[in-house]
Amino acid sequence: MSMDASDPQPLPNSQPLLQASGLSKTFGIVEVLKDIDLSVRAGEVHAIIGENGAGKSTLMKILAGNHQPTRGEMMIDGQKVSFSGPVDAEHHGIVLVHQEILLAPDLTVAQNIFLGRELGRGLTMDDRAMREAAVKAVRDLGADLDPDTIVSRLSIAQRQLVQIARVLLVPHRIVIFDEPTASLTPHETDALIKVIRDIRARGVGVLYISHRLPEVKEIADRVTVLRDGRLVASQNASDLQPSDMARLMVGRDVAKLYPDRQSAEIRETVLEVEGLDVPGYAQGASFRLGKGEILGFAGLIGAGRTELMEGLVGLRPSRGAVRLNGQAVRFSDVHASLKAGVAYLSEDRKGKGLLLSKDLTVNLTLASLGKFVRGLQIDRKREREALDRAIQDFDIRTGTKEILAGQLSGGNQQKLLIAKMMLLDPQVVIIDEPTRGIDIGNKQQIYTFIARLAEEGRSIIVVSSEMPELIGICDRILVMRSGRIVGEVTGERMNENEIVGLATGISAGEAA
Repeated sequence: MSMDASDPQPLPNSQPLLQASGLSKTFGIVEVLKDIDLSVRAGEVHAIIGENGAGKSTLMKILAGNHQPTRGEMMIDGQKVSFSGPVDAEHHGIVLVHQEILLAPDLTVAQNIFLGRELGRGLTMDDRAMREAAVKAVRDLGADLDPDTIVSRLSIAQRQLVQIARVLLVPHRIVIFDEPTASLTPHETDALIKVIRDIRARGVGVLYISHRLPEVKEIADRVTVLRDGRLVASQNASDLQPSDMARLMVGRDVAKLYPDRQSAEIRETVLEVEGLDVPGYAQGASFRLGKGEILGFAGLIGAGRTELMEGLVGLRPSRGAVRLNGQAVRFSDVHASLKAGVAYLSEDRKGKGLLLSKDLTVNLTLASLGKFVRGLQIDRKREREALDRAIQDFDIRTGTKEILAGQLSGGNQQKLLIAKMMLLDPQVVIIDEPTRGIDIGNKQQIYTFIARLAEEGRSIIVVSSEMPELIGICDRILVMRSGRIVGEVTGERMNENEIVGLATGISAGEAA
């Protein structure tokens, strides 16, 4: 993914397409942005980085018309503008690829891409033209999706690609990407970066938010860093290394991302799985998990890792042998697995892990509410004490305890989800994509929390698309391909080449 020297560079003295001055935003009594100056020029990729909660997404939503600034002004082509909403911003040529998936789950891929701007043929809609255009739009992003597939049946990564394809069909002069690669495979990421370079070459301005700092270094012309709602630096990307960006983001050295820990010596098997089938997704999965071990599951998107875990804990139908502490178990639903001491933290923390419209206390205690019942009433004092401990133990950063879970940053939502599950005192913890969409500072903390859980004697399964993450925190890594476990890597074999080889089927050491 190297930037060609022949790629067009923005003219340093050219008038910005978009200029923002003194942008500030307050929600209630909390000021989330203060006096932000920002510009983007034609043919430029301008990256915006910062920790979760730094204000990046709020800033992008102001620029795209989703929020009104509390103060400050914006100009397009030197003319002052004020957007009444996102449609108004689109009319000015500004489009936003949201971090959240904003698709209609019961409609098809093609219907979602053309929703609200359907192609017509006479008095009827031209379904054939829309299906063909949808196939091309998604294929340009490196994916091959049936345009008639219902979106609810797609993976999170596939839904994100559909959302990007939909946005890019709108005529645009400035495209804002908010964490577009957080759920994408390396292949899909490469395809998207090629698309962004093509956009850039056409003279379109790009604002790009990502926590993947090597990716930012690769594609950006300029980098602006936000911290706690303030602009702390804006420099040419050529002058910054990823380590410099990380230091500016968090205000401290984060060169040591993964905690020191001794590889667990497995003396006691806690969980044994033999021949587990999850119909349509996984076949014949067999593995064991030791006490205090961190076991990783790697594989490409669609390999069946998430579905295997969902089958194991009772979220999907499954068949096969499962033993916990030597005793045969079968989890008919997730409540049964939780009661047995097996906790599953979904990759979709916003859709399945937390109730975003409820407060922090409700989210923390809901799964273990029985612990907080006294007589016929809930002991609110004990709930508040539990929240205080969770905030301290897991460093959940919030200006006030009264906010809704949906108002927390992504990193703090993940910490709340971990705290919620730890109230159940589980023996086995399965964490799916523990740091997806989370900044480097919070990643460092979450890795420390996972290591601490293992040191306490809990057994951990980590499912992740981030190979450095698995290599950095796991004792062993199992690799899945096409619904099957195809290999295990340990010790010196725990490297990206070995994992990719197994995941793609081109490993020389793998039996056919």
